[in-house]
Amino acid sequence: MELKTYINPLLKWWWLIVLATALSSVSSYLAVRQQPPTYQSRSTLMIGRTIDDPNPTGTQFYLSQQLAQAYADIARRDLIRNATKEALGVNWLPAYAVNALPNTQLIEITVVDTSPERSYAVATELANQLIRLSPSGLQQEEQERQDFINQQLNHLQVQIEETTAEIESQQGILGELFSARQIAETQTQIAALEAKRSTLQANYAALLANTQQGAINALTIIENATIPSSPINSNKTITIFTAAAIGFVLAASAAYLLEYLDDSVKISADIKQACDLPILAGIATIKLENEDHKLITHEQPRSPISEAFRILRTSIQFSSVDQPRRKLLVTSSSPAEGKSMTAANLAIVIAQAGHNVLLIDADLRRPMQHNLFDLSPTPGLTTLLLESNITDGTYNIPLPIERFTQRTAVPNLHLLASGVIPPNPSELLGSVRMKAALDVLSAGFDFLIIDSPPVLALADSIVLSTQTDGVILVAQAKKTKRKQLKMTVDRLREVDAHLIGVTLNRISPKGEGSAYYYYQGNEYQNIPLEKRDAFLLRGRRANGSSPPIDKEDKVAIRDDESI
Repeated sequence: MELKTYINPLLKWWWLIVLATALSSVSSYLAVRQQPPTYQSRSTLMIGRTIDDPNPTGTQFYLSQQLAQAYADIARRDLIRNATKEALGVNWLPAYAVNALPNTQLIEITVVDTSPERSYAVATELANQLIRLSPSGLQQEEQERQDFINQQLNHLQVQIEETTAEIESQQGILGELFSARQIAETQTQIAALEAKRSTLQANYAALLANTQQGAINALTIIENATIPSSPINSNKTITIFTAAAIGFVLAASAAYLLEYLDDSVKISADIKQACDLPILAGIATIKLENEDHKLITHEQPRSPISEAFRILRTSIQFSSVDQPRRKLLVTSSSPAEGKSMTAANLAIVIAQAGHNVLLIDADLRRPMQHNLFDLSPTPGLTTLLLESNITDGTYNIPLPIERFTQRTAVPNLHLLASGVIPPNPSELLGSVRMKAALDVLSAGFDFLIIDSPPVLALADSIVLSTQTDGVILVAQAKKTKRKQLKMTVDRLREVDAHLIGVTLNRISPKGEGSAYYYYQGNEYQNIPLEKRDAFLLRGRRANGSSPPIDKEDKVAIRDDESI
C-alpha cells in the first residue's frame, strides 16, 4: 500500500484535524490560565537502622518494609491528620500523599498547596507526628530514662576499652617473663581481667537492648522538608502543547475511522482495489444554469468537462486497437449514478469526431435519453422490436431503420428512444429480436451506444452485456460503494461480458488525479494542439487504461481529431 493511501484521509479531513487541535489548545490555555500556582514540599523518613549495619539480615529488611507500609497507612488516617491540624492550629490540611517506596525502608510524605510556606509546614509536622506515634517518639519520663541508660552505656564502653587495653598490656608482659611464679601470677591477672570484660560486655548488651540504637521499629528523618522556590505547574506551555497533540491524535484517528467506515469509491485506487478495472476517465460534476440540459459536450464543447469525455473516448478506442469496439453498453451499479448523462455525452464526442453514431435508450423502465435531447420517446426500441417478423425461422427487422430513429441537434448522432414501456423489459431485451436488431443497427452505424438500467437493480443489463462488444461501468464518486461495484463486476463476469473499464463520475476538481481528468481554467481552449495531446496522453497513462503510446500514435492523434 502506497504512502499516499495513509496521507489522503488526513488531507481530506484537514479541517477537522485543525479544528480539533485548535479547540484543544485554546481550551487548555484557558484552563491553565485560571489555575493558581501550586507548590510541593516533601519529607522522607526511614524505618530502622539497617542501613548503618554492615551485616544486615534479610529478616531485618523484610520487617522494615512491612513496617514502612504500616506507617504509610497510619499517616493517611485521621489520627495523624487531626494531630497535625492541632499542632499547626488549623482546621484543614492541603492535599498530601504518604507512600512507602517499593522495596525500600523509606516513607515519602508529599504535600501540594498554593502556599509554599504552608506546604513546608504541613510536610514537616506530618513527619513529626508520625515519629511521635512510633517508639522513637518518647515521653519526657521515658526520655530521661533513655538518657540515663545512654550515660551508663558510655561508662561501660569506657570500662570495656580500658580493661581490653590492660589485658593486652599484661599479655605483652607475659612474653618477657622467665620465672614460673611470675608467669602464673600474670596469667591469673589476665584471666581476672577477661572475666571482668565479659561481665562489662554482658551489661552493655543488656542496656543496649533497652535503647533505640539498632532498633528495627524506629523512625528517623533522612530528608527534611524545604520551602519550595518554584511552582510545580509553572511549565504551562508543555501542558498546552500536550493538549494540542492529544487533540490532533484524536482528530486524526477519527479521520481514519471515518475513512474506514466510508465504503464509497473516491479515487482510482478505490476502484482498483474493488474490482481491478482501469479508470477510463474522470468526469467532474456538471453545473449548468439549466439543470435539465446536461449535454455539456454539445453546449460547451471546449469546456474542461468536455475534454474529460474526449479522454473517455480515447481510452475506449485504445482499449482494443485490433478489434474496435462498436457496440458499447453503458451501465452502473445503482440508479442515479450518471450513466444516462455519460452515455449521451460519450455519443456526442464520438459523433463530433466524424463517426456515425446511434444512441439507444435500452432503459425500458426509466428512459431518460429523449428528455436529455428534448425529443419524443416514440417511436423507439420497443416499436422496432414489436414490428419485427419471422421469415424462414429468422427475425427480419423492418427497414428503413430511419422510421424508428430520430435526428438530434448534434451532427452524425441519431437517437433510438425507448418507445412504449413494455410490461416485460428483461424478456424483450434478451430476445432473439433484440440481437437481430443490434446486428442490423450495427451495420448501419459506426458506433452503437446503449444506455441500460443499473446492474444490481435489474437483470436487463446482464442480458444486454452478452450482445455487445464492451461494457462501460459508471461509478459516482463518494456514492458508489466498493461492495456494490465488486458485485456488479462479478455479475458481468459471470456471463463473460467484455468489461472495458470504469468511468468515475462527479469527481471533485481538486480530488486525487483530477489534474489528469480535466484541465482547470478558461485558457484551456487557447492551449496549442500538441500540448493538449500530451495532456490527453498523461490522463490515459495515469488511469492505466491503455499501453504506452509511441511517436506514430502521437502523430495520429494530432492529425485525427477523432482520437
